[in-house]
Amino acid sequence: MQGQFIHHTKEVLLTQTSVAISNLKFPFHLKGHQLEAVDAWISSGLRGSIIYSSGTGKTEIAFECARRAADIISVSSSSPFPTTDSSMSILLLVPRIVLIAQYLKRLSNYGIPIDKIGVYFGERKDKREITISTYQSVIYNPDLIRGSKMIIFDEVHLVSDTSKVLRKVFDIAVEDASKALLGLTATINEQDSRYNTIITVLPPVKKYMLKEAVKDKRLTKPVVIPMQVKFTEEEQKLYDTYSTKIKNISSRFKRYDATSMSLLLRKGGFVGGLARAWFLNVRKRRVLLSCAENKIFEAVNLIVKKHPSQKIMVFSETLDSINKLKASLEAEGIRSMVIDSTVNSIKRQKILSSWGKDFHALLSVHTLEIGYDVPEVGIEIILATTSNMNQVIQRIGRIVRVYHGKRRALIYVVYISETKDDATLQIFREAIKLGGRTTVTDEVDGGTGEEEKRRTKQAYNILEVNSHEPVIVDTDQEQKLYQIRSSKDRDKYYEVNAQAKTCTCKDYNFRGLKCKHITATELVNSEPDVSHFLS
Repeated sequence: MQGQFIHHTKEVLLTQTSVAISNLKFPFHLKGHQLEAVDAWISSGLRGSIIYSSGTGKTEIAFECARRAADIISVSSSSPFPTTDSSMSILLLVPRIVLIAQYLKRLSNYGIPIDKIGVYFGERKDKREITISTYQSVIYNPDLIRGSKMIIFDEVHLVSDTSKVLRKVFDIAVEDASKALLGLTATINEQDSRYNTIITVLPPVKKYMLKEAVKDKRLTKPVVIPMQVKFTEEEQKLYDTYSTKIKNISSRFKRYDATSMSLLLRKGGFVGGLARAWFLNVRKRRVLLSCAENKIFEAVNLIVKKHPSQKIMVFSETLDSINKLKASLEAEGIRSMVIDSTVNSIKRQKILSSWGKDFHALLSVHTLEIGYDVPEVGIEIILATTSNMNQVIQRIGRIVRVYHGKRRALIYVVYISETKDDATLQIFREAIKLGGRTTVTDEVDGGTGEEEKRRTKQAYNILEVNSHEPVIVDTDQEQKLYQIRSSKDRDKYYEVNAQAKTCTCKDYNFRGLKCKHITATELVNSEPDVSHFLS
């Protein structure tokens, strides 16, 4: 009887207040792990973080959490979810303007009346029952934060203890202990002191990482292909010069990172001058690494020769290198487009709409690495260097989403050997480790020396071809039996037993070698969180 009364009360309240989020209707059923995440957040008192690999439905989980929270708050509060513009109910914070339209479209597609959704950024100051905004936009508008009943922090790891500006948003949000708070991120290192506040206020309530998602076929298996190149002689001299100056200044002051070195800038005079010189040489070295001739050449070669008609995302650390790559592609008769922070939303959407039609290579620095959905894309080129683990994970996340006909997600990492770029490989290892990795396997097993490297490269070539046409046929998944088409004769297939490591090709039968076909099946069968690195 009491249960019926509460249910009736909820219906009356929801009808009276016309809570917009109550209209939420998915055209599909949420997966078991998604419902578990919602339940875990509800059980934690409407506060906590959900750590889900990119492409596994964090957005839908957040919307369902909001719908469930609306039910709870509507019953327990005397003033449930006001609908006036001056006091909206749900605030959804995103790190990039490009994501606002994406969230707006999803909410509308899931049954939320468009007149109940507002966007708040730049010249648009439209506050509604559900308002989507960026972190930067609400920093100087604290009433938006204080007036909400629930806040969803997309990419919550950005609100770290070292980000003083974004932290203001978080500090205001936690003033009200009754406010529902939900953090979303693909990864967060719980051992990193920078995230102490986030972990304390919004502790992880549910995790679903890359390894689990690939196993459940929620994500496409990523294959990382490192492309090692070298500096030209002149570039090497410049790199050594910049590195020596950086090292000498660091040794003089016993300061080896940007944070500690920046404190010297305030001193001015001779000390401040040396600190400025340190930052100048760091910047010059960074630009040199990103714009190295052989890096650009390798990226052009990958696009022109290996993937000329496939959508490709290219990420770099500097706009200089992106523009240099664009010019080099144009010299080869290949059209590409650049999206950076200066491209407005209308032009950005126009570029994205023509991607795959008028051009295939989309070049970006950081603008598209967070949250943007491009499930049909399975090729990514990364021009190292980066030491940002979250950045690496986000970039991997852009191309592992499942799409019809997509067999593998290929991630080319172009790096300069024996430089700061070498650390990029370790960053990938660590980033993948946070995604559920428990063991480290750095190379394909079997063979050594130049012959093995050649066969491994040939195996990667097979995977590259297989990304756009079926040359690897799975004949018996349980027994791990495959047919792999000959690269010379399209009507000929080799029989491969991946479990027994046998093949019907000449390399295996007459030379006793573990051939490129066996190596290719090892890559196919490798754990999704294991990257194979070529030296």
